[in-house]
Amino acid sequence: MTPPLRALRAVLRWVCFALLALLIATPLAQIVMRSVFNVPMSGAEELTRYFLICAVFVAAPLVTFGGGQIAMEEVQARIPARPRWWLQMAIEVAGIAFFGLMAVAAAVTISNNLRNQTATLEMPFWLFMAPLVVGMALLALETAARLVHTWTRGHAEDKHTVLT
Repeated sequence: MTPPLRALRAVLRWVCFALLALLIATPLAQIVMRSVFNVPMSGAEELTRYFLICAVFVAAPLVTFGGGQIAMEEVQARIPARPRWWLQMAIEVAGIAFFGLMAVAAAVTISNNLRNQTATLEMPFWLFMAPLVVGMALLALETAARLVHTWTRGHAEDKHTVLT
């Protein structure tokens, strides 16, 4: 693992922690404002939704790094080693293509809607869609790192799934 990639993952972890804290603090602040001060916090629901979207897309590359994506390991475990290696390579190439396409599609959508805003907070559309672009681009990068790792390993990753 290269130092820049390691540093990027560390930054992503801290950003995810901050987003999780904001995701908890926003509804809590809404409850306190409404219950204690009898003053509702305008836009709290939209802001909470935004923090949830950010947390999901920013954390997705860390899930891929940790091997948490769905990989149908029970099926892969029954495939011989060499074809399984080729299958793993194909899955990673397909992942890079898909995540890259999603990042480009989101960027095009943003460029076509630069003047639009969200309803309640009037947040610029580019800011609302930015987590999708960032998350998909980082997913493509993380999947590419997995592809390089699989390629340099030269054999299939062992699959040890215990079914109960």
